[in-house]
Amino acid sequence: MPRSPTSRPSRRAALLEFAILGLLHDGALHGYELRKRLTTALGIFRALSYGSLYPALRGLVAAGQICETQPPGPARGGRRARITYELTAQGKERFQDLVAHSGPDAWDDEDFDVRFAFFSRTEAQVRLRILEGRRSRLEERLANIRAAALARRERMDSYTLALQRHGEERAEREVRWLEELISAERRSTPAPGGPPPPPEGAPSTEAGSAAYPTIDQTHPQTAHPENKE
Repeated sequence: MPRSPTSRPSRRAALLEFAILGLLHDGALHGYELRKRLTTALGIFRALSYGSLYPALRGLVAAGQICETQPPGPARGGRRARITYELTAQGKERFQDLVAHSGPDAWDDEDFDVRFAFFSRTEAQVRLRILEGRRSRLEERLANIRAAALARRERMDSYTLALQRHGEERAEREVRWLEELISAERRSTPAPGGPPPPPEGAPSTEAGSAAYPTIDQTHPQTAHPENKE
């Protein structure tokens, strides 16, 4: 996304732009429907306001990655006609570049949730790298929780201990979930030089991109504190 160094978006703004491009990948949407999908399907954007959404949309329009269309004719009942947003060829190319990224920032809490929402449009090897990176990040967090609890256990009251245990159990559950996904990916992804996947149309019980939901479906998300826009 061409921007000057002084206008580089924050990490959260960049995530919002990625999510918008992903949602528009399946078809045009107006702002109301776009916000509805963002707030209901992605926890990080649960409190997303129009004051955050429309500047992001204007930025993407200016970058040539989406275009806007306003229905012809006068507005009905004194209300403005809704503007529809659609992905351009440049926007599709940008989304493909973003969805191919599997670096360490994709393993973090908010980034991972958004990336996972678009796993059905992500290549298998990229999905596997992100899942393994996320598992590594959670295992490191789990080790830190346990070490801190061991060092301070004698000074903790019962409520602090309960909270610590809750955090530990939550991390353990996500690690188990990630291990299941990683195992499924490895079964369905042929190793380099290995046999090719079954021909198209052949029955298969293995996982793949079809195993991941689209943005309109429920998908597991890690629990994080709500963030206000």
